[in-house]
Amino acid sequence: MNKNYYAILMAGGVGSRFWPVSTEAFPKQFHDMLGTGDTLIQKTFQRLSRLIPKENIFILTNERYNDLVLEQLPEVKQRQVVLEPAMRNTAPCILYASLKIQKENPDAVMIVAPSDHWIEDETTFSKNVQQAFDFCGENNALMTLGIQPTFPNTGYGYIEFDKATSNVIKPVNQFREKPDYETAKQFIAQGNFLWNAGIFMWNVKTVIEAFKTNQPSLYALFETGVSTYNTDSESDFIKENYPKAENVSVDYAIMETSKNVFVIAAEFDWNDLGTWGSLYDKLDKDEVGNAVVHAKTLAEDASGNMIRTKKDKIVVVDGLQDYIIVDKEEVLLIYPKTKEQDIKKVLQKVKDKFGNHLG
Repeated sequence: MNKNYYAILMAGGVGSRFWPVSTEAFPKQFHDMLGTGDTLIQKTFQRLSRLIPKENIFILTNERYNDLVLEQLPEVKQRQVVLEPAMRNTAPCILYASLKIQKENPDAVMIVAPSDHWIEDETTFSKNVQQAFDFCGENNALMTLGIQPTFPNTGYGYIEFDKATSNVIKPVNQFREKPDYETAKQFIAQGNFLWNAGIFMWNVKTVIEAFKTNQPSLYALFETGVSTYNTDSESDFIKENYPKAENVSVDYAIMETSKNVFVIAAEFDWNDLGTWGSLYDKLDKDEVGNAVVHAKTLAEDASGNMIRTKKDKIVVVDGLQDYIIVDKEEVLLIYPKTKEQDIKKVLQKVKDKFGNHLG
């Protein structure tokens, strides 16, 4: 296994659209969302470790989740857990982790991967990542894995690539924000647009140079602490300086403004598991289209529902179609699937009425 291969596993999100299972105290990446026996972060770590030495996989998360990471990934040492003292989007934490990795190994080639995506064909995933690593090892390139669109989804950003290139690795023309439905249809009709999955590959020198060029203030903030990185003084520097970082995504910070950006169209099945509906799509269904995790169900005139409870709880459903039914300790959610994007707003209403302990 190549000792120059590294990973940054992004595990700091809250996943509020999966409330009430996912909460600020215990977010979705630490749950077994599909009932497989492994949590999402465990599955992602296992997938990355097929190609990358386990000791080179860094977990980037909020400091409040440190114990959860070490509990769920017992092979991980504390040096691999990169803690954010404040939420500042993806650019600051990726720059911080990259500077740490560069100090440890200036020849590092890296992947940045979310902890909550579902990828079943891990062999093909490793193949696509290897293709990107080989390219990044020889070129000054920022790379991403794009997902072939299956329908005009308005919930993802899109990557427009150069149609004229027949190579597997294609130059990126531009990144496009989440479109409306008609625009998304146009993207798909054009044939050179991919969903932006937020999976990036590059060598460490290239990505740090991109931050230095495109985000000089952000770079200067974190570069001043390089002498403390991977030492006992690092934590004090980060606690003092991290909250000063601009809240900015890595897409906006460097990918959208750099010229040396390339994409590979992923050959594996992918699901971002962003909502209860996306989880429903991924799960096996009964004969009338109900998807069930952990529960024992008796369904009468009930179809298309997403049902999740604690293990072996008996659920009787009659006369409900296309609902989300989630039972978790002191919260029971019964909500139309068609309104799943509003669960974030519902959570805020619940907090306002009953207190923050429920979210």
